Amino acid sequence: MAPPPPVAKAECDCAGLVSAMNEKAASCVVIESPDGAPVGIVTERDIVRRAAFRAEPDAPAGDIMSAPLRVVSEDDLLYRAIGAMRRFGLRHMPVVDASGRLCGILNLRDALADAAAPTVALIDRLTHDATTEGLAAVKGAEVELAADMLVDGLPAHDIQRLISHVNRDIHRRVVERVQAAMVEDGLGPAPVPFCFVIMGSGGRDESYLYPDQDNGIIIADYPDDRHIEIDPWFIELAGRVTHELDAVGFQFCKGGVMATNPVWRKTLSQWKEQTTIWARRRSVTAVRLADIFFDFQYVAGEAPLAAALRRHVTALMRGNVTFLREIHHDQAAYGTALGLFGRLRTIAPDMPFPRQVDLKRGGLLPLVNAVRILALRDGVAATPTLARIAVLREIGTLDADEAEELSAAFHHISALLLTRQVACFSAGQPVGNAIPPGSLGRRDKRLLVDGLRAIERLRDRVGAELTGDVFGGDSRIG
Repeated sequence: MAPPPPVAKAECDCAGLVSAMNEKAASCVVIESPDGAPVGIVTERDIVRRAAFRAEPDAPAGDIMSAPLRVVSEDDLLYRAIGAMRRFGLRHMPVVDASGRLCGILNLRDALADAAAPTVALIDRLTHDATTEGLAAVKGAEVELAADMLVDGLPAHDIQRLISHVNRDIHRRVVERVQAAMVEDGLGPAPVPFCFVIMGSGGRDESYLYPDQDNGIIIADYPDDRHIEIDPWFIELAGRVTHELDAVGFQFCKGGVMATNPVWRKTLSQWKEQTTIWARRRSVTAVRLADIFFDFQYVAGEAPLAAALRRHVTALMRGNVTFLREIHHDQAAYGTALGLFGRLRTIAPDMPFPRQVDLKRGGLLPLVNAVRILALRDGVAATPTLARIAVLREIGTLDADEAEELSAAFHHISALLLTRQVACFSAGQPVGNAIPPGSLGRRDKRLLVDGLRAIERLRDRVGAELTGDVFGGDSRIG
């Protein structure tokens, strides 16, 4: 973005607007409300088409400005802004900060100057209309996006973050579209505020190409006597959203981790009570439900509801060694794919992707799970694995060498897995989470083995700290 353009109040006259543009050599003036929020824009074209022929020099800016104003957040991604500007025929788009104040301006010509034609075509696909077909096209564009970014040499985790961002954007647009449809169908707007969340890899910003649905709803608290009035609305919302997501390309979760399941659709107080019960019961079911839920992230609705629940969960798990020990025991089957003498263990011949190395179950999951346990124990609220590693290093839980080794392992395994998925898709082969060991070059294999050894050391350490087993046991289980 460029620096902010001139600003003026709605009472400013046309002559003043022209003077401001000339003085700053600007092509637009943003109109602010009395409290300083941008509410409209006057461009050179507005001056030519409206003011020059229909307005007196002393006519107020409010008479000729374009409103309501479309803006973009400074922390949004550029492709979203370019896509919106192209779709709505805008040449300028003000940029606002977290408080809604003007902090810059985007000019479509300048933004497109750095974008090649194929990139612009991809942008159009990523910002398609919020129809089922349009969002399916957005989902389908992710493979092309990932392939292009891999060719450009971008780190796999950056690509995962972008895929996760696109996926969250699809979820948000589906939720908003379904709400609008429910109003049109006579069901009315949401009876109370709510927040739609996703879990699993999407909640950690670590999505690959074909994640299934892992979602839930946090509903604002309401009196018990309104349950019969309110609950059916959210049942309907959950059903419509999950079916729409399935149609777009996010398959139904086979384990039922979706907002249609009452387990994953509760009020804020019920969520707090449920997570507290999970932490106390320490049954296998409670452990697995909690472990699925811990990486939740807001995607639509009222973000403060998700923030409040995150604070509760962070405080609940801080120092809760007993419960975290149960999680560690339950995850014992997720050992690494490293066998004896540094050999890579492969999938059995009678299983899908036979004789290949399972990079997810035998690499990423053991790392993600162990880092999550340490983060929860030490009160780290972040959900992305690399962010957790960074914070654990800052607070002294991990030393510099450990953090570097684990981050390198995460980057390398993610790159191998994402590259393999893109290659399989391009070749028309089934896309999974495994890779033939013979396809690994000497360097990639050595880095993979080194990474798996670092993950095993971390798992042994977590086990020792949670159980008091100073020998650490054998992390190569399952």
